[in-house]
Amino acid sequence: MRTPLVTVIVPAKDAGQYIGTTLETLTRQFDDPASLKLVAIDDGSRDDTGMLMRHYAERFPHSTVIENPQPRGLASARNQGLAHVEGDAVCFLDGDDWMQPQRLAVLTRRLRELDADFLRTDHVTVKAGVRTLVPAPYPWRERVGSPREAILPENEPTMVDYPFAWAGVLHRRLIDDGLVAFTPGLFTAEDRPWIWRLHLQARSFAVVDAPALLYRRGVSTSLTQVRDRRQLDFVRAMDEVLDIAAADAEADRFLPKAVWTVLALSSRHLVRARRMTPSLRAEMRAGIRGLLARLPEAEASAVLARLDGPRRRVLAPLLRTVGRAA
Repeated sequence: MRTPLVTVIVPAKDAGQYIGTTLETLTRQFDDPASLKLVAIDDGSRDDTGMLMRHYAERFPHSTVIENPQPRGLASARNQGLAHVEGDAVCFLDGDDWMQPQRLAVLTRRLRELDADFLRTDHVTVKAGVRTLVPAPYPWRERVGSPREAILPENEPTMVDYPFAWAGVLHRRLIDDGLVAFTPGLFTAEDRPWIWRLHLQARSFAVVDAPALLYRRGVSTSLTQVRDRRQLDFVRAMDEVLDIAAADAEADRFLPKAVWTVLALSSRHLVRARRMTPSLRAEMRAGIRGLLARLPEAEASAVLARLDGPRRRVLAPLLRTVGRAA
């Protein structure tokens, strides 16, 4: 039996309403189903997600289904899938999203032709039936470039602000280099340190055009929608981003971007925290206060001076408590 061209890692929890559509679209990626290996992880579901995964696994010559009795989180579930990769390419797909036909055929061909470490693409959000194109924030297409150079400038959207693990494909050599694994135990924001590590340490990448990945917005079970303790993982994820940037040989270049990201995301989470319970809101604010306290003084002051008024007003109370000028 031929080696698959790509391994698709699909972790999901309680995604029975959508997982059938997700997996059905994988049957339309290649003319030969042996070109794709499916690795599906049922992360402690209480519905029929696991049953549907096993059903679709029978349609692929290469497949593995992993069942976690208890949820381990998206990051850990993705890491489980990495141990089962075959072929030269690997990608991720969430259990409530789907792909247009032949997307992976195009991406695996372009990965081989460009000989890049990883490829990124635009994606399409779908909410209440309305589709919206979200372009990758990089001006050059179909051209191999330096992942490090795609991190800057600090005050504009760049590729580290486009962290979605499913928006592309990666060469398996990055697994051997230790650049594809996620921080274990993160339930949210798991892609933030992941994308920084990838762009700082991989050698080459490209943004390419391909049939779309469609991302459902407004799904009630999505971790982007929840208002529980899992949202606190944002703090741990951004702590790690600061560590990654500070440890780089060019920390002076990239740390201002990490600081900008911490402040921008902290302001967003402070607004979201207003809809949390009082105790959880207090815990979120304490975590963000700790993040702000560790920001380098010079970089933080420079970024604060360039933030817009609404974000400065949201951050002001916490900034005063850690001695930053607001």
